[in-house]
Amino acid sequence: MRVDYSPESMDPGSFYRLLTAVVVPRPIAWVSTLTPDGGTANLAPHSFFTVACTDPPIVQFTSVGRKDSLRNAEETGEFVVNFAPEQLFSEINATATDYPRGEGEFDAVGIEREPSLRVRPPRVAASPVALECTLHSTLRLGNSTVVFGRVVHAAVREDVLTADGPDIGLLRPLARLGGNEWGTVGEVHELARLRYRDLDRG
Repeated sequence: MRVDYSPESMDPGSFYRLLTAVVVPRPIAWVSTLTPDGGTANLAPHSFFTVACTDPPIVQFTSVGRKDSLRNAEETGEFVVNFAPEQLFSEINATATDYPRGEGEFDAVGIEREPSLRVRPPRVAASPVALECTLHSTLRLGNSTVVFGRVVHAAVREDVLTADGPDIGLLRPLARLGGNEWGTVGEVHELARLRYRDLDRG
């Protein structure tokens, strides 16, 4: 037996809570941007985040409403996606506070920054991975805007790399779940994708 939910008969907030409780876990884009005058560095987590394209490399995050990350990315054409690791849990949550537009989260929360190589917005110094992006395009959908960024440079800290590349056990990514819940990586399973010619078809 199932319980049926219709978005047409529910208020948007209630259906939003249902969606975010079942579309889980969601990786977090910890997005740093600069105001057009370069005077304020903003930093905010966005949990609607994924890879949009591999060639060229494009990532996407969604701004629900007109947040500073969206405004700054549109006005400057640049942003950085900083990896959100478990050890920075408190800082990531603190940067989700709705600070006024002129108050930067780096300074308000006391997060150390470092210069990026290809774009103007700074990187989070303690984050193990930074994806420096130039704005590819945006797509408005109802109350939200999807931001597509072309990755022009990736910087990965040496201590999370193995011979096979970034290691999930060393990265320790955070993820958003439903409500105020957050998750981390639990047991990791490895299973190679099957090729059609190798299938046992009886």
